Amino acid sequence: MSEGIKTVIYPVRDLEKAKAVFSALLEADPIMDQPYYVQFDAKGQDLGLDPNGHNKGMTGPVSYWHVSDIHGRVDALKAAGATVTEDVKDVGGGKLIATLTDADGNVIGLLQPA
Repeated sequence: MSEGIKTVIYPVRDLEKAKAVFSALLEADPIMDQPYYVQFDAKGQDLGLDPNGHNKGMTGPVSYWHVSDIHGRVDALKAAGATVTEDVKDVGGGKLIATLTDADGNVIGLLQPA
């Protein structure tokens, strides 16, 4: 079951500059600020900055659908014709993510909270 899109991650080349821009946009400081990932809370919407995103093939922001069973959703999407681009992995604390692409090359991010 999907809980909707609750996370959007942007690939960035200069984390400090991106952090300044999004801090100004959201009028808030990050809730997580690490060299490998910065996250903001925008009224319940998670907005992330990934300084390694471009190296992982991200060409723009990726929206992540929050799901209760990530493995089940990956299997269902594959059966429907989607292709896995990043298999399920734990990104810390039990939070799982995966990305797939549909037949048109659109990226579908999945996130299962810890």
